[in-house]
Amino acid sequence: MPALFLAGIAAFLALGVAGLAVARYENGPPAIYGAAGGLAALLCVLAGYVLAAASGPSLELVLPLGLPRIGAHFRVDALSAAFLVVVNLGACAASLFAFGNGRGEREPERILPFYPLFLAGMNLVVLAADAFTFLLAWEFMSLVSWALVLAHHRAAGNVRAGYVYLMMAGFGTLMLLLAFGLLAGHVGTYEFAMMRVSAPGPRVAGIVLVLALLGAGSKAGLVPLHVWLPLAHPAAPSHVSALMSGVMTKVAVYGFVRIVFDLLGPPEWWWGMPVLALGGLTAVLGVLYALMQHDLKRLLAYHTVENIGIIFTGLGLALAFKANFMQAAAALALTAALFHVLNHMLFKSLLFFGAGAVLAATGERDMERLGGLISTMPLTAFAFLAGSAAISALPPLNGFASEWLIFQAILLSPTLPQWGLKLIVPAIGAMLALAAALAAACFVKAFGITFLGRPRSPAAMSAREVDGFSLAAMLALVALCVLCGILPGFVIDALVGVVQPLAGGRMPVQSDIPWLSIVPVEEARSSYNPLLVFVFIAAAGWLSAIAVHRWASRAVRRGPAWDCGFPDPSPRTEYTAASFAQPIRRVFGTLVFRAHESVDMPAPGEMRPARFDVVVRDLIWDGLYAPISVAVGTVATRLNVVQSLTIRRYLALVFVTLVGLLAALAVAP
Repeated sequence: MPALFLAGIAAFLALGVAGLAVARYENGPPAIYGAAGGLAALLCVLAGYVLAAASGPSLELVLPLGLPRIGAHFRVDALSAAFLVVVNLGACAASLFAFGNGRGEREPERILPFYPLFLAGMNLVVLAADAFTFLLAWEFMSLVSWALVLAHHRAAGNVRAGYVYLMMAGFGTLMLLLAFGLLAGHVGTYEFAMMRVSAPGPRVAGIVLVLALLGAGSKAGLVPLHVWLPLAHPAAPSHVSALMSGVMTKVAVYGFVRIVFDLLGPPEWWWGMPVLALGGLTAVLGVLYALMQHDLKRLLAYHTVENIGIIFTGLGLALAFKANFMQAAAALALTAALFHVLNHMLFKSLLFFGAGAVLAATGERDMERLGGLISTMPLTAFAFLAGSAAISALPPLNGFASEWLIFQAILLSPTLPQWGLKLIVPAIGAMLALAAALAAACFVKAFGITFLGRPRSPAAMSAREVDGFSLAAMLALVALCVLCGILPGFVIDALVGVVQPLAGGRMPVQSDIPWLSIVPVEEARSSYNPLLVFVFIAAAGWLSAIAVHRWASRAVRRGPAWDCGFPDPSPRTEYTAASFAQPIRRVFGTLVFRAHESVDMPAPGEMRPARFDVVVRDLIWDGLYAPISVAVGTVATRLNVVQSLTIRRYLALVFVTLVGLLAALAVAP
């Protein structure tokens, strides 16, 4: 079985070479995207088959590559199969969207060769079963995605986005290298199988946990390691943005789960606390940053940060429960986190496709220059509305199902014996509830300002619906969001093979419960029937429509839109994105962003316009990354003198360094 996946990866690599050859031909992009989508669909089906048969033995393949006498190890088990489904399902949808949307690229040669390589890299990370192959695939994935971030290198800010992304990717790889070094140090091999059966001591394991949080968290977008994400995701082409936000961040989650839940051995009770704290902080800050944005793709990128926080909250709960031998609760929390991995891939890819459709139709990402698109792009508006409802965790869509499971796990926390966990888990639950409410407000803003009202620019006024392939990709994801929302029991049962070996327990079988309800713990404590909720909402809407059409007046009346008493029909009288976010900015802005508002109102009789300015600062960038950047620049400037040394001084420097290292080794215990 691993050989089939490796054959698929080899086909992706061949497509990358072919993309370089056919990029300039008119039919080149559709051919590459079509082949990549078909190949991803095949790998998705194959991974689904492995996941369905997860009770069978894991399948491993060793190739005579990589490190001498070790080789390159590849393994397909339930965990890797679940993430291969996520990776290739997202790749299939992105390829279908790009099949139509990618035809308009002005420089396809900067995208086509790297797109299949990106898909190959993500698949290879999930298949790797030794540290060397994992890190090699991880770095390959990072470098290829960096090339895609710089595809539109002439756009303002994109070069800086690529630079920041490359630096953070290098930092993450270094942290993972150190983590694997500690895991391999006491067994003398880089094979995951050997690490799995000989876990390190508690002190080393704690250090590995921190390194895994830093390494995988920097790629996933955990605060404060998230700074590259709102720069890189908007800079990339829209279908690549969907892959980076919806899929690549999940590969990072896979790396964390593989190290901490699979290779590190039994957890200590305190392991859950830093993961929970970072998860809750990431969720709240991510949605607050998103609310301040007017760039549609940047807003979506910050919401990826929020959802990564939700996923890591579930993982932190699973660690806490597992350490206290509460296997059923650990299984619930881990299932919720993995379910949200799938759900976030679905609705975040959908939303980035919607933003890409808007960008293709108008050339604009600034919500202040959009509006009224529901009239000219009704199908895109419908798809974006469905994605907005899903990411806002509104029932009966999929986002609600996984977040509801996480809250059910939080409600089990009073039985934890440690007071630290008893105090932190309810606090994190309150933070997640706040994040969910703010997410709903944010997507009311995103959808309302973008699609409702009157057009605010000529580009928005002349917009037209996008091509059929792009619409098909969006509508297919809408259908999956609905299906995973109203039939979550089947997804939960499919994850049993993943969860049971990692958490030491499993959730009850859900697909056998009458009326397709889900009962995560016991029916007396919690149950949810998404199918009945869906039927009720559909029936209520249908009956309301019948009542309105039956008893409303048939007379046609036309009148001007209500404009708050002003007769001017200009779009300037409409609510803006800035005005929508103003109340929330005034509540949280002083503490979180140091927001500052200034009003310049002309005196009576003056003809100049009034001016209102808002300055919002990123305190994490200003307080952490800006000083590091200045320090690195200062040290680099001082070290420039090394470039002009004579050969004698170079030899002396090497000699002194060697003596110093030998002395350090001599005095080391």
